[in-house]
Amino acid sequence: MLRSFLIYLSKAAWAQKLVTSWGFAWRTASRFVAGTRLEDAMRVVRELNAKGINVTLDHLGEHTNTPEESQQATDDIFATLDALGADSSARGNVSIKLTQIGLGLDESLCAGNLERILARAKQNNTFVRLDIEDTPYTDKTINLYYMMREKGYSNIGIAVQAYLYRTEADTRRLLEDKSHVRLVKGAYKEPPDKAFPKKADVDANYDLLAKIMIDASLANESKLSNGGRVPPMSAIASHDEKRIKFAKQYAEKIGLPKDGFEFQMLYGIRRDLQEQLVKEGHCVRVYVPFGLQWYPYFMRRLAERPANVWFFISNFFKG
Repeated sequence: MLRSFLIYLSKAAWAQKLVTSWGFAWRTASRFVAGTRLEDAMRVVRELNAKGINVTLDHLGEHTNTPEESQQATDDIFATLDALGADSSARGNVSIKLTQIGLGLDESLCAGNLERILARAKQNNTFVRLDIEDTPYTDKTINLYYMMREKGYSNIGIAVQAYLYRTEADTRRLLEDKSHVRLVKGAYKEPPDKAFPKKADVDANYDLLAKIMIDASLANESKLSNGGRVPPMSAIASHDEKRIKFAKQYAEKIGLPKDGFEFQMLYGIRRDLQEQLVKEGHCVRVYVPFGLQWYPYFMRRLAERPANVWFFISNFFKG
């Protein structure tokens, strides 16, 4: 019930206007968001790189309402790519949402923006990951991913969500095509005819998908490359220690080297676990969001973990 309500609030314009007017809300959100400016994000890239952690930058935004807004979002992504390109030592790449660059408006508009982003990323010697959004956009996202691959762009990857019934078939297809896949549990509210309603079933499917991905990484001799900018084929994105333990043990069992896959986590969550995995010799990448459009992202983080909600409430009473 609480999770559903928070996901509803993440999309409610009235709630966004209210919450973003509270100073304490940003103070709480800043635990999960690197800052509002690109300079803030690049500072975090350097700090994490110094700890042996690679980075994915996400200039926050989604569901633009006009072509002009989608162009502005595209320009913001260009700026992020150029900042990474200007710092040859930065071990980072970029993640984007397709609704951010016009998918909800016009698919051809989005395709044009995406191709320009990939061309700019190639100029800056880096990689772009397509975030996966709620199910109205799943097929469109996968189709645009393949469209870009057919145009010759190899510097692109995609995410999949373990809570969807369809994801095993999607993942097998993507891996057959040697795609770079990021596995997440899923952070949207989906109906029971599309997603596993029980956490135990999501966890079981996550482990199955992790196994499939790790097998593919071994078969394709996947590894981290391009100075940490291009990830291995398999990115296990979770803060769940049981899921991480399963992936570690299975990779060791089949003989996949530690640089043959990577663990991914969100900025500000389980920093202790991030650093522990690095000490063990694993590849770790932290997803670092930044920008003014932090509200929807922040609300989904609250929905994922009750502890985040209590952290937010405690700041409310501190004023």
